Amino acid sequence: MRIHCRTFRLLLPFLESLPRHCSSASISANGRTAPCKHVLLISCRRLQSTDSGPASRPVIDQVTVLGHAYPRDDFTNVTEKILTKVGRNLHNQSHHPLWLIKERIKAHFYSSYIGRHGNPLFSVHDNLSPVVTVEQNFDSLLIAPDHPSRNRGDNYYINRATMLRAHTSAHQRELVRSGLDAFLLAGDVYRRDEIDGSHYPVFHQMEGVRLFSNHQLFSKVDNGQDLSLFESGGRRTPHKQEAHTLEAVKLVEHDLKKTLTHLVTHLFGAEVEVRWVECYFPFTHPSFEMEVRFQGDWLEVLGCGVMEQEVVNSAGAANKLGWAFGLGLERLAMVLFSIPDIRLFWSQDERFLTQFVLPDIHQPVRFQPLSKYPLLQNDISFWLPAEEIDDGRASFSQNDFYELVRTVGGDLVERVTLVDDFTHPRSGRRSLCFRVVYRHMERTLTQEEVRLVHQEIERQAERQLGVQGRY
Repeated sequence: MRIHCRTFRLLLPFLESLPRHCSSASISANGRTAPCKHVLLISCRRLQSTDSGPASRPVIDQVTVLGHAYPRDDFTNVTEKILTKVGRNLHNQSHHPLWLIKERIKAHFYSSYIGRHGNPLFSVHDNLSPVVTVEQNFDSLLIAPDHPSRNRGDNYYINRATMLRAHTSAHQRELVRSGLDAFLLAGDVYRRDEIDGSHYPVFHQMEGVRLFSNHQLFSKVDNGQDLSLFESGGRRTPHKQEAHTLEAVKLVEHDLKKTLTHLVTHLFGAEVEVRWVECYFPFTHPSFEMEVRFQGDWLEVLGCGVMEQEVVNSAGAANKLGWAFGLGLERLAMVLFSIPDIRLFWSQDERFLTQFVLPDIHQPVRFQPLSKYPLLQNDISFWLPAEEIDDGRASFSQNDFYELVRTVGGDLVERVTLVDDFTHPRSGRRSLCFRVVYRHMERTLTQEEVRLVHQEIERQAERQLGVQGRY
């Protein structure tokens, strides 16, 4: 599809509003923002022809991320727009609100947990590449091959063997294998998800791991020399794993909950109420979610548990037992700083960023809203592909549609909501209607800008998803 001069001029304000995070960003001839060369290079062999049909579209056989090239295959679904986020590392940008949360957590652990020689007990790792193997992201954490979290529709795959990490836990094994017993890990993670004010395809996590030897765990317990981390012939119960003694698990669980209660008290204040909810994770048992009472409601802030011994063993620490936790930095920052929309974390607007330039990272700060620009909304309705009803195979994924909307509309899209799901009584064909809400974070959008973007979403939905428009 060619973009004519008049259309390009109308789209130019939108294109100019996109984040510029390095000097090499540019607007290419087709009206799209070209990503920074040091963030994304796509090596391709292009067919030499016009854009007269599908056969003439460029053939791209490699994706290069952060200087490393990966072959494409039938599983590749990572988009250029997502790859432009790789390397931004908001959690490492000084005085960014995500950096501020990370530094507060880091400072708390540094000051509260000191090793035998006076140095911090926990090391911090916040610059590991988000490109991981599927084995790291899933198999190393005992996530079963048929587990729904592996779905292509929920993750960004570079190819069948490589992906953008869906959680920072993908690095647990390599850090434990390197000899670390206590560490914090922060980084950007990537998941295909719905579109609203609290979901974004890139967000940031921070997690902690601590391992204990027999001596470390029982040294302060009377007759601790007679106790053991492990037992043979044990059985799994809701309270422990097969290999663990109940005494060891209870001590580790107590240390975990005490550590995390101390952390949230530091972040939320001494009067915060905490409660624990039992839950399930494939890589910990027993597992818990921590909730805090905030402004009258119970708010989930993190997940944690006793590490599955198989995970610890595979990392070469079979003589130790440990705990792990993980939390979302955006979630904490939105609550603690009263940030209403997750898209704001990617804003380059100085009115947003300068609010978090503080002389002391522990100084209280509350986000002062920028001018609330008006929203514009359009609906899009379409029939799903006919093969969905012909052979009973689900050929349409809502996450595919959300990803398409993000790719075309970018951060202009505030929210996408399914407002109607209709099945024709005679033909059996299914129709969906989505409402797309547009709002720019830094200026007022025009109806003409939104109309052009929305029409492109309609065109691309038919072209890429095989749907039939009802507009």
